Amino acid sequence: MAKRDYYDILGVPKNASEDDIKKAYRKLAMKHHPDRNQGDEAKKSEEKFKEAKEAYEMLSDAQKRAAYDQYGHAGVDPNMAGRGGPGAEGFGGFAEAFGDIFGDIFGGGGGRRGGGQQVFRGGDLSYAMEITLEEAAAGKETQIRIPSWNSCETCHGSGAKPGTSAKTCPTCNGAGTVHLRQGFFSIQQTCPHCHGSGKIIPEPCPSCAGAGKIKTQKTLEVKIPAGINEGMRIRSAGNGEPGTNGGPPGDLYIEIRIKQHEIFERDGDDLHCTVPVSLTTVALGGTIEVPTLAGRAEIDLPEGTQHGKTFRLRGKGIKGLRSSYPGDLYCHVTVETPIKLTEHQRKLLKELDESLKKGGERHSPNAKSWTDRVKDLFK
Repeated sequence: MAKRDYYDILGVPKNASEDDIKKAYRKLAMKHHPDRNQGDEAKKSEEKFKEAKEAYEMLSDAQKRAAYDQYGHAGVDPNMAGRGGPGAEGFGGFAEAFGDIFGDIFGGGGGRRGGGQQVFRGGDLSYAMEITLEEAAAGKETQIRIPSWNSCETCHGSGAKPGTSAKTCPTCNGAGTVHLRQGFFSIQQTCPHCHGSGKIIPEPCPSCAGAGKIKTQKTLEVKIPAGINEGMRIRSAGNGEPGTNGGPPGDLYIEIRIKQHEIFERDGDDLHCTVPVSLTTVALGGTIEVPTLAGRAEIDLPEGTQHGKTFRLRGKGIKGLRSSYPGDLYCHVTVETPIKLTEHQRKLLKELDESLKKGGERHSPNAKSWTDRVKDLFK
């Protein structure tokens, strides 16, 4: 398949300035970066991201752009050029521009400071918090203890043993990165000796082992919003691990776990509960009391209520984070069979049973219908 025009890919005219090209690429990179696209669109976005990356690589380099403007794709194809021709410089220049752009877009991972050291964003932390159903419905304010890092008092953050100092890394000469060349290509990567800091510490501080910081604990105030549900996360910006070489810290994600409730089961914004009712109450009808998260409520049972009947109490559920109105409470009636009967009670139940049988299907319409279906099955 023929390659698309690089200017068309970035959506810029052929006389676009370097600034316009960089802005166009930044916009496409933010839209199609693999970290920002998931699911069915991920593959398409990845292809568009690679396409935009290639276009920017060529048009951001003055020499490659001139060759492309004159010869088209053949002018920048490494297979069509000698070691001294167009396209032979590799990717060193692009790597620096790429790192600069994505340091701005994603706030870390790959960036540089004025001293040549690589800057890395700190890692994110996860904290599992267990709360009750009542707390999830009403919200709460609480405190948690999380890891924290303070500057080492022994070395004052330098990482070096008192009386000594850090030295410039001999592998990268303080740049924090090294370049590996293979044919036409030049790949920039973090220095394996100093890990991007540009410095090495011959005699590490005994208190912090050269890290320059000490791990401690700190108390964090957390506000749980009303209506939060199982599995949701609360982001606390800047409370993750510290960055490297002055990079920004990561974030803390508080993952919500809701304890199993003795009475209620949650389904979205709705609540469900099972209400045991005596045989005589469902037969004669009456008023029963049921619990809700806000207090008590009453249900009027009609005479002859059957086992499994569900009663809906509107607005007695939970108002979710993104809901305008609270959900409902569903009460499922279960008929409780009496146990440990006395002789007198047994006698009364037998008399009742005989009386009901004399009344026929009028008292047990479901049983009559079921019996007829069984007869039809075995005909």
